[in-house]
Amino acid sequence: CKGPGVCRSGRKNMALRCAASLAAGRQPRGPRLPRAAREGTVRWSSAAKASAVKIKEKASREKILTLESMNPQVKAVEYAVRGPILLKAGEIEKELRKGIKKPFTEVIKANIGDAHAMGQRPITFLRQVVALCTYPNLLDSPSFPEDAKKRARRILQDCGGNSLGSYSASQGINCIREDVASYIERRDGGVPADPDNIYLTTGASDGITTILKILVSGGGKSRTGVMIPIPQYPLYSAAISELDAIQVNYYLDEENCWALDVNELRRSLNEARAYCNPKVLCIINPGNPTGQVQSRKCIEDVIHFAWEDKLFLLADEVYQDNVYSEGCQFHSFKKILYEMGPEYYNNVELASFHSTSKGYMGECGYRGGYMEVINLHPEIKGQLVKLLSVRICPPVSGQAAMDIVVNPPIPGEESYSQFIKEKESVLNNLAKKAKLTEDMFNKVPGIHCNPLQGAMYAFPRIFIPSKAIEEAKAHKMAPDMFYCMKLLEETGICVVPGSGFGQREGSYHFRMTILPPVDKLKNLLEKVRDFHIKFLEKYA
Repeated sequence: CKGPGVCRSGRKNMALRCAASLAAGRQPRGPRLPRAAREGTVRWSSAAKASAVKIKEKASREKILTLESMNPQVKAVEYAVRGPILLKAGEIEKELRKGIKKPFTEVIKANIGDAHAMGQRPITFLRQVVALCTYPNLLDSPSFPEDAKKRARRILQDCGGNSLGSYSASQGINCIREDVASYIERRDGGVPADPDNIYLTTGASDGITTILKILVSGGGKSRTGVMIPIPQYPLYSAAISELDAIQVNYYLDEENCWALDVNELRRSLNEARAYCNPKVLCIINPGNPTGQVQSRKCIEDVIHFAWEDKLFLLADEVYQDNVYSEGCQFHSFKKILYEMGPEYYNNVELASFHSTSKGYMGECGYRGGYMEVINLHPEIKGQLVKLLSVRICPPVSGQAAMDIVVNPPIPGEESYSQFIKEKESVLNNLAKKAKLTEDMFNKVPGIHCNPLQGAMYAFPRIFIPSKAIEEAKAHKMAPDMFYCMKLLEETGICVVPGSGFGQREGSYHFRMTILPPVDKLKNLLEKVRDFHIKFLEKYA
């Protein structure tokens, strides 16, 4: 239709309907297409087909982004915890859903420390406060305790528009940073903490990678070297690869319950100075994947080493609540640094990290965390805030969850008894599972497991026969990857090969979480035992 009074059909009544449509603000209908066109069944001429083929050929030109043209640093990144073994587990799960028969009925993902995925129940108080922050109308509900409402109101008052959906400051919500500082002071027996040194992060991983970004510089032999423990959590090697920094390995002492030896640090540092500029020392305490808890004396030695050799210290302390063995105690690097005196406390640059993901909370999905950075140069402090501002802010719901970790119910408050009961239940259960795992592994020929002093993983050493090593080479696999793939295919148990964390040449391990419920964990350990014995018999 071309408007009032003019109609392709030439019919007067059609023209009048068009005029009425325009007057009513509606678009008049155009000419009806042939039925074939309307139903998508138009027949193309041979010339049209030829033209379409040419267009398609042009459209399938060479891609701009290929494996050859992509960022080589990203290509070099590896993250074993979610690597090939997990992809294979996903394929097997799909096959099980299709009804394909396996020697097992489910895949048990013991590859990652995801507490709630393994059946751990959330801490009630934490979820109540986050729920109240998320939907403030609930503040009028009698179903929620007053101490939860009090915390939610305080958090919301510091949010733009009193809404969790608003951006926060790049460094994080101010009142939560104040609560983190108060928590650190309580934890460390009165050692002062400044909220201005607290940065809320998207899990601890975000803080670690941010600090590494700002530390890495130089080229050639002056390129920044980052000292990391072996075995290590693969975040470190991945971040180092992405930043094109130099990975400097120091080995933990497996024969001494994965202890950290300063003589090994010295060896590693001296060798690295021949090819890079080592200026960062990373410590994981309690250890991941190794589960050791460092003694006060060990921490003092490490701090003295960092002070003497001018190294920036990174203390990954996300498992600080997860200490199980008698005689072991968590000591923060910040506290020990302060107690060593002003010569150390006023000079050693230290970034320490915590998270909502581990401990007794297990709130991995909220991606809540913080870092405390002390003795930072004032100008670098501005650069750090600038770098953080590029990602705007960490998830505000994760910040709220972090607040409950550092500001839980206290004696005398309405929710305290339930909170402490739930917290102790989780930690006592983990302690039992740590001992169960150690004991059962050490009864299996060809498996040795050090005491699980803390964290939430076992990292047993496994004997792999030479025939199995040869078969692994034929499949172009590391021997422990071959072992873990066989374990997955035959039992449905998904664990991570030790080669993904680093290990001494000629030794083989795997990492397995102890998070499944006790009955399921015991069944899992029995299956690993039976598999390992059959594996040794097959390849003996």
